[in-house]
Amino acid sequence: METHIPFSQETNDLARSLLAYEAACTTSESTESVAVRVCEKLREPLSAIAGVAGYRSLLARALMLARAGAPDLDALQVMDDGKLQSSEEPPSHIDQRHASEGDILLTTRLLGLFLSLLGAAVTLRLVQDVFPNLMVTTESGTITPFEDILKEVGDLNRVSDRLELLANRNPSVEEALLSVSGNVRNTATTLEVLAVIKNKAAQPQKKTAKERRKGYLM
Repeated sequence: METHIPFSQETNDLARSLLAYEAACTTSESTESVAVRVCEKLREPLSAIAGVAGYRSLLARALMLARAGAPDLDALQVMDDGKLQSSEEPPSHIDQRHASEGDILLTTRLLGLFLSLLGAAVTLRLVQDVFPNLMVTTESGTITPFEDILKEVGDLNRVSDRLELLANRNPSVEEALLSVSGNVRNTATTLEVLAVIKNKAAQPQKKTAKERRKGYLM
């Protein structure tokens, strides 16, 4: 059901920020829409987590949902490798350096799907990796990477478990679901290791007894 897809004001604001960031980096010669360029930049890292088939499925779902409010997206289609491609030449009067309502809807829907699947911390971190100069915050106004990522690790493992159950119940898509489940679980493991290592590195090192005695004598 569509009501289960996050479509909050925060998601919409994040989509607009990404589109504005990309638009500011766009030259007048560009023939692709801002949303297509944003999706292309997100494709590789998101495919690494969900798999190519998983990413393609989610992008196709986002496109279908966005088309309901933006007929100008009808010309877009999702290719086998997850790329977005238009079947029509863009009208000459449209400036591709500015985001249309269709761009906003498509990007918001795609982000909403991944926020639902991965959680806020992981999704926001991926966005920051792709758009490093973009200021991204959570609803509280800040990102606390280590604690948030460890919480998301548990959520990702639960997502993987649910996908495995769905695979057992749906033999026709079992292989694809198990592939996505494995990718999600691998990402959870990687994030957990990364968070533990980085958190330990960020903590002040305790002085040894010898170092403390040396300090007292100075």
